[in-house]
Amino acid sequence: MFVYNPPISPWLEILYRDNDLLVINKPAGLLTVPGKALEHKDSLELRVRRALPEARIVHRLDMATSGIIIMALNKYTQGELGKQFEHRKIGKRYRARIHGALENATGSVDLPLRCDWPNRPKQMVCHEEGRASLTHYETVRGTAAWTDVVLRPITGRSHQLRVHMNSLGHPILGDRLYGTEASRKGATRLLLHAEYLAFTHPRTGEAMEFELPIDFAADCLL
Repeated sequence: MFVYNPPISPWLEILYRDNDLLVINKPAGLLTVPGKALEHKDSLELRVRRALPEARIVHRLDMATSGIIIMALNKYTQGELGKQFEHRKIGKRYRARIHGALENATGSVDLPLRCDWPNRPKQMVCHEEGRASLTHYETVRGTAAWTDVVLRPITGRSHQLRVHMNSLGHPILGDRLYGTEASRKGATRLLLHAEYLAFTHPRTGEAMEFELPIDFAADCLL
């Protein structure tokens, strides 16, 4: 049975702030937006709005994923950033530690995804009804037990990176929804981190880049 136990320290880590937007480091285990149940109300959105009531969601990260996320501080910025995501003008890069050793140093996964309705929130590959989903990957380093990879999602489907890595036979370590018993027990958390985000500032037109490296060593059990 799932028990929601979000981290409380640090309560809120703001990487950047101006009059239009915030860039935040979301910890693993914290919902981006509140859940329906009362015990799932604690979320990044709620924490930010306690300090900045005008803050607005632009995009989301899975609860189990850590890393960089943007929030807008007005409707205009929310809309303009939303357009950049919609038109794939946002630069995104993730770091993951997957189970086993990859055969190819680089590659792509091009598999359509849809919701696995009987097993929500799981997603599944479906060539008939799935939405186009593309991920590029590149090996960074590894052992026989695990491989660190850089993931560049071209599309932004729910659980895309998790399902695509699992489809290669190399699930992300610590993933409680996908993969094998061995991969699930290979880490204390999902070893997936949004380490880089680039976008154009809606107000100034400035190119904005944020990078937040991570070391998975403390959470890897292999």
